[in-house]
Amino acid sequence: MNPFIIVIILGIVEGMTEFLPVSSTGHMILVEKFINSSFFTKNFMDSFLIIVQLGAILAVVLYFWNDLTPFVKEREVFVQRFRLWAKVVVGVLPSAVIGLLLDDYISEYFMRNVVVVATTLIFYGIILIVVEKYYKSSSNIDSFSKMGYKKAFTVGLFQCLAMIPGTSRSGATIIGGLLLGLSRGVATEFSFFLAIPTMFGATLLKLLKNGLKFSPVEWQLLGVGSLVSFVVAYLVIKWFMGYIKKRDFVSFGIYRIILGILVLIAVFI
Repeated sequence: MNPFIIVIILGIVEGMTEFLPVSSTGHMILVEKFINSSFFTKNFMDSFLIIVQLGAILAVVLYFWNDLTPFVKEREVFVQRFRLWAKVVVGVLPSAVIGLLLDDYISEYFMRNVVVVATTLIFYGIILIVVEKYYKSSSNIDSFSKMGYKKAFTVGLFQCLAMIPGTSRSGATIIGGLLLGLSRGVATEFSFFLAIPTMFGATLLKLLKNGLKFSPVEWQLLGVGSLVSFVVAYLVIKWFMGYIKKRDFVSFGIYRIILGILVLIAVFI
């Protein structure tokens, strides 16, 4: 298969799954396993799986720009934005520290492990369904002003669970938010906002470790994959924000379970 077609497919998968509670990294690993990517070097693929997420993150910045930008004239609005970003920074601290400590270990023992991906897809699919069924009545924090720094930090701890492929960063943070009493909308948006510094940091860490020694063609492949993920992610975010106003996350939990089971069947049969 043409390498550009492969990165376009991976870019579409990344854009579609980065912000849904289904695990983008898990899907990327599964797709990579079932397509012929043997002509890519391990160093390139390790970097690509992280760097391509930047396109999706930029889609978040663009979509929520009016809600995130600190460049406003009204002092009250500026203070609200400052406090929101302060909570985002507090929420990112756990993954920043743990990520630095465990990145090499996770990359060596968990990345590209299809069985791990399938297992975590099923496990957190069940958790997502249970949380939605039994914690609806506890959602009383319907704005960021009502969310304290302690809850922001705790959501950040949940985000650390997503270091294991197949967990889903958005899924982990949304589950954490719901358990802490955040409304579905606040939990989802805070998950999106946490993704901005988290994924920028993860990309920088991966580039520092793997270097920037890509060939001109590899740089083109990285650019194409990131552009595709940006466009697709923007469309998915727009759809998802409308979806959560009317429906819960149970269907995503069911999808995770079915996909995980199918993957295990494909591996062992």
